[in-house]
Amino acid sequence: MSLRLARLGLPACLFKGSLSMNRTVLIIDDDQKLNHLLKTYLSKYGFSVQTAVHPVEGLKKLHHQTPDIIILDVMLPDQNGFDVCKTIRQQHSTPVIMLTARGEVTDRVLGLELGADDYLPKPFEPRELVARMQSILRRGHHSRSTELLKTRHLTLDLNRHEARLGKKILDLSTMEFEILKLFAQNPGRVYSRDQLLDHIRGIEWEAYNRSIDVLISRLRQKLADDPKQPKFIKTVRGTGYMLIDEAV
Repeated sequence: MSLRLARLGLPACLFKGSLSMNRTVLIIDDDQKLNHLLKTYLSKYGFSVQTAVHPVEGLKKLHHQTPDIIILDVMLPDQNGFDVCKTIRQQHSTPVIMLTARGEVTDRVLGLELGADDYLPKPFEPRELVARMQSILRRGHHSRSTELLKTRHLTLDLNRHEARLGKKILDLSTMEFEILKLFAQNPGRVYSRDQLLDHIRGIEWEAYNRSIDVLISRLRQKLADDPKQPKFIKTVRGTGYMLIDEAV
């Protein structure tokens, strides 16, 4: 796959001293040439990069050291990226960006359903990958500026990126946490799908409304919330979604 490096016009100096400094990345992709090119490119932006060409190798590296973000290809030998993402989500909340040569919406939706935080079809511009990585990492960085966010039933620890329903810790992906945080900051406010997409992405991308529906569905499952008789997330027909749970 050609990364069209000759066309890259974004100077690395723009990111010096930024959130990418000292951040670690794990790339799981069986394309060794791509791994080498991305490692070289991302290193210019201050990222420390590890690569793996096989899913077993990647999961072993993840077991020994948790990176700040994972770049995961869908087409892998012996085990596809969707299964790997599912395995990662069983133990880690580390942000995952999935790569694939297939740009089907169904693939993107499946990736989101399994807990991926973003999706980038091949071929892509490396600077777009960097922008998406920065956007995801920036959300986590900003969350450290506050401490606890509470509603009647929910407690969100923004330093730990942790959400509790009563005493139970919810296993949320980065995007699920960000949506729940937005709702908890403004309970009773209705958010359209476009507003939710803008909030979780932070950069322009190909918006498709079903991705929000998938995230809301996952949140409801983890909150044990019945959409027909909601206690937390209510669908406002023709408009969007809102949090019913009251602030304290």
